[in-house]
Amino acid sequence: MSKFAGREHRKEGEPMATGGFLEKQTVEKLAELLRLEDFSEVYAEADRVRRENVGDRVQIRAILEFSNHCRRQCRYCGLNRNNTGLERYRIQPAQMVETARQAWEAGYRTIVLQSGEDGYYTAQMLGEVVKEIKKTGMAVTLSCGELPVEDYAYLRACGADRYLLKHETADTQLYSSLHPCGTLENRVSCLREIKRLGYETGSGFMIGLPGQTEETIARDLLLLQELNCDMAGIGPFVPHPDTPLRDHPHGSTELTKRAVALARLLLPKANLPATTSLGVLDQGEKNDIFSCGANVIMRKVTPSSYKKLYEIYPAALGETDICSERKELEAQIRALGKIPY
Repeated sequence: MSKFAGREHRKEGEPMATGGFLEKQTVEKLAELLRLEDFSEVYAEADRVRRENVGDRVQIRAILEFSNHCRRQCRYCGLNRNNTGLERYRIQPAQMVETARQAWEAGYRTIVLQSGEDGYYTAQMLGEVVKEIKKTGMAVTLSCGELPVEDYAYLRACGADRYLLKHETADTQLYSSLHPCGTLENRVSCLREIKRLGYETGSGFMIGLPGQTEETIARDLLLLQELNCDMAGIGPFVPHPDTPLRDHPHGSTELTKRAVALARLLLPKANLPATTSLGVLDQGEKNDIFSCGANVIMRKVTPSSYKKLYEIYPAALGETDICSERKELEAQIRALGKIPY
């Protein structure tokens, strides 16, 4: 008997009753799926749902990390304000706009502007950057942390299309232990406001946090569904040597792929990226995830002089060459039988 609701009377070769799956999942049922010895049937269904809802195109998005200053103390993040060994930087608005224009010329149609929570950049400053970038025709995603509601509203009015704010974990106690500078309640409240303002709303979480269980991950997935997220980034935890979690093992790539597959079933039309952290642990796993429900990949366009300083977790990064890296990524996507976009 299949683990999917409504699947019991399915004929051989007939698609699973995914609609029943979407309607009836609980923490217990999702945790049971995550523990399956053989997950191949779920992967196949996630791939079918992905193809049916978003097609075979892999969306390629540029990501510009414009500041590594952060007011927060997140215990897993190399950018946290307690990391005094990190050289800090800020990219000025004119260079942000110029980098975005270079990305547009290279073929990118979406840029993600990401930073730590850095009060140096006012909503007015970021709003002007958004307005200038929008003149190219690019979609703009912002990922700048928790902001006042009026700032979210102002940036939306300036033309920002999407906002990414990962909730990281839906377990209140675990969230508090990892974030001495915030609460899960406030994070979710921000996400609800972002959605209300008309942004395409993105959240997400990590696999492999201390104390995390399959039930924890199930709650993460159900929160994504409850928020009706348009995007969801799910990646493995990668320890940073200058954080309190330096000795904690990295998250499972297999469990990450399983969570992405289930996210596809819960949110059939959502954009699900192959996260950079997955590629850090195993490039093959990152490629394989496009057969598990993912349909987006991001490539850093951060100037070389800054890129290695935006170190949430350690990664081997080369020099930035926006045009050639875009072409290389397109070739890799075609080799997987997908269509770069």
